[in-house]
Amino acid sequence: MSRVKDLLMKVFSALCNYIIFFVIISFVITCTFLLSFNMVDLPEADVRVFAPIAFHNIFILAALFFVIDTVRRKITVDRPVKEIQAGLKKLMNGDFSARIEVPAHTHNKFGKIADSINLLAEELSGVETLRTDFIANVSHELKTPLAVMQNYGTILQQPELSEKKRMEYAKSITDACRRLASLITNILKLNKLENQQIFPTAREFELNEQLCECLLQFEDVWEKKGIDIETDIEEDVVINSDAEMLELAWNNLLSNAFKFTESDGTVSVSLSADDNYATIKISDTGCGMSPEVGAHIFEKFYQGDTSHSTQGNGLGLALVKRVVDIMQGEINVESILGKGTTFTVKIRRN
Repeated sequence: MSRVKDLLMKVFSALCNYIIFFVIISFVITCTFLLSFNMVDLPEADVRVFAPIAFHNIFILAALFFVIDTVRRKITVDRPVKEIQAGLKKLMNGDFSARIEVPAHTHNKFGKIADSINLLAEELSGVETLRTDFIANVSHELKTPLAVMQNYGTILQQPELSEKKRMEYAKSITDACRRLASLITNILKLNKLENQQIFPTAREFELNEQLCECLLQFEDVWEKKGIDIETDIEEDVVINSDAEMLELAWNNLLSNAFKFTESDGTVSVSLSADDNYATIKISDTGCGMSPEVGAHIFEKFYQGDTSHSTQGNGLGLALVKRVVDIMQGEINVESILGKGTTFTVKIRRN
């Protein structure tokens, strides 16, 4: 039924196009004849003879123009439209590798539309890859602590287990729960930051005091590992920014510094400022990283040093990068494998 309806619509459309050409040509030729008759005195008998011939010529010319226009439309309109529709159908079905190629002789506005759709397909392909990788990484990160809790929970059910082992396994379950909670919290924060659901609330505060407070939160860590602390923090550095978001950045950078610094190592924090920017440097004498790892360090779930993977989830530096971008600041990393790493952050003071 739908095919018959489509056929009738095509016939009706073709008939309308032909009538349009017929009316236009009739109008033009009639006007030409009227102008000619005003200048030349022709007998009425001759006019009666030429009138049917003119009508016949109009009919043939209308048919000729109709055929030419139909062929032109098939080549310059229908064909590229079908190519675009076919490409869009593939994209709708999830094939983001599909590309639309419009013939060179029809590369006009349809070509520009096809180029725009191809660019959109490339962006969608990248987003789909990121989405797939994100789901795979989240699944892996969730699976690890859940497996730990399940295994140790099963062991704790053994009646002959000693109290010492029971406390040890219970602590492992608590650590896995804490890691799982941290992962979910960071995912939610990063999602809100990337979707601009968190808006910075600027207020004046002393950045030097904030850095000292964040550093002191890790006092137990550096004392337990015997890490030396070096500070070169300029005083009275007042900035107008979002304190809570910046605190998130400093805590993640300091956490990384202490995590990757071995016992008897050194963590350094410095702050300097000029009229426009405050520059913060957080350095450690840890394992460092290669240039290849440094190029990906701000990507979600990327962990260059797998030996410390149980202590993090690869989202901390992605959070830091997003916070700094929202603050219209800059962040850079310098690292030497086996010697240490320095993160440099520049934040606008106003």
